[in-house]
Amino acid sequence: MMEYKAVPCVVPRSPFDAASDSQELRAAMRGLGTDEEQIIEVLTSRTNAQRQVISAAYASEFDRDLIEDLKGELGGKFEDVIVALMLPPVDYLCQQLHKAMAGIGTEESTLVEILCTKSNEEMQQLVVNYEEKYGRPLAEQMCSETSGFFRRLLTLIVTGVRDPMNTPVDAAQAKEQAAQLYAAGEAKLGTDEEVFNRIMAHASFPQLRLIFDEYKELSGQTIEQAIKHEMADELHEAMMAIVECVQSPAAFFANRLHKAMDGAGTDDATIIRIIVSRSEIDLETIKQEFERIYNRTLLSAIVSETSGDYRHALAALLGGA
Repeated sequence: MMEYKAVPCVVPRSPFDAASDSQELRAAMRGLGTDEEQIIEVLTSRTNAQRQVISAAYASEFDRDLIEDLKGELGGKFEDVIVALMLPPVDYLCQQLHKAMAGIGTEESTLVEILCTKSNEEMQQLVVNYEEKYGRPLAEQMCSETSGFFRRLLTLIVTGVRDPMNTPVDAAQAKEQAAQLYAAGEAKLGTDEEVFNRIMAHASFPQLRLIFDEYKELSGQTIEQAIKHEMADELHEAMMAIVECVQSPAAFFANRLHKAMDGAGTDDATIIRIIVSRSEIDLETIKQEFERIYNRTLLSAIVSETSGDYRHALAALLGGA
């Protein structure tokens, strides 16, 4: 297994002048009409940390709230992208989790995408931030929206039982854990989901990588094949997300993007969330994986599914504007 190379699309702008950027944004929104090009140009080529500095400069110079001004000038999915770019990353993901659980029905796949892909360290930030923002613990809210072994797995993940990333991997233990998974699934009639949940939620990603190798060695088939046979519905989706993220987060997100654009209709919320939230982490890597798996560029797929300023903003984040 090669080391995962996370390459971002959005990197710090240098030289960076927050005062000048905030003046350009103000000018773009002043008077009749809005200069969307200018807004896209400034905000997609700065990091989130730089956007926060621009926001502060804007407030002190004009005594106005940049996000509120942008919301007032923009609309539709273009507004969604720009507002997503302006929110600190943890705030944005908490807002997306809250949205996924609000109202009737729950978007389980959004919960999976956000929660199953995080290290323990990232999870802790989300948990603290969520409760500050919404006055209710994330675990509690999630428990009321989900059920069964799926709820158990997500609860384990949210309560932060996963070993830290820097925990040394233990080869002997990986062998033992692989044997436990085999005994809990393929080796018996029915499935002991508790055992899968415990190992999938506790072991660090590097440890899981070893466990999956050992599993193949032991059973002659991949962990994916086992999960396919043993699990159904949301639990299956959550387990597969963990497996894909252990092996290659970029492939997981490339597949999610493809699914969001496949068939009739486009899942814009997922496209925006992945492109914005991964832009400073591994969006360049996701682009490469997308092209490798689907034989077309992510940019061409996005361009054919979107239009107008919305398309332009996404293309700019992908480095294709």
